Amino acid sequence: MEFNPGQILSIALASLPTMLTVLIGILINNSRLGDLNARIGDLNSRIDDLRADVDARIDGLRANIGDLRANVDSRINDLRSHMDSRFDEMRSTWTAELRRVEEVIDARLKHLEDR
Repeated sequence: MEFNPGQILSIALASLPTMLTVLIGILINNSRLGDLNARIGDLNSRIDDLRADVDARIDGLRANIGDLRANVDSRINDLRSHMDSRFDEMRSTWTAELRRVEEVIDARLKHLEDR
C-alpha cells in the first residue's frame, strides 16, 4: 500500500491539531514544572535562612547559659565564702562565750572552795 502525497498531506493535516495540542500541553506542563521548581528552590532558601537564624539563636542561648552558669558559680562561691566567715565568727563568739562561762564557773568554784 502506497500513499500519494495528497493522502500524506491530509493525514498530516488531520493529526496536526492533536500533535499541536499535545505539544502545547507539554510546553505548559514544562513551564508549570519550572515554576514549581523555582518555588521549591525559594522554599529551600527560606528554610536554610530559618535554620541559620535558629542556629544563631541557639548559639546566643548557649552563650547566655554559659554567662548565667558563671554568675551562679560566682554567687555560690560568694555565699560559701560568706557562710565560712559567718561560721568563723560564730566559732570565735562561742569560744569567747565559753571562756567567759568557764571563768565564771572557776570563780564560783574558787568562792565555794574558799568558804
